[in-house]
Amino acid sequence: MKVKELNDLTEDDLIAKEKQLKKDLFDMESHRQMGRVEKPASFRNIRRDIARILTVLSQKKVLQGKKN
Repeated sequence: MKVKELNDLTEDDLIAKEKQLKKDLFDMESHRQMGRVEKPASFRNIRRDIARILTVLSQKKVLQGKKN
C-alpha cells in the first residue's frame, strides 16, 4: 500500500482499513502460535501499512487544524 493511495482515502476509510489490518495481524498471530505461518514477512508488511495509515491520519488532522 502506497502513501499516495492512502492520501486519496477519507478518514473513515482509513480507520476502517486500519481496523481490518489489525484484525488480520491478530489472526496471523494466532496462526503463528499454532505453528502455521505461510509468509512470515507479511507480519512486517502489515505493521508497516498500519503505521502508514496512522501517519496519514495524523497529517490530515494537522492540516484540518490549520484550516480552522
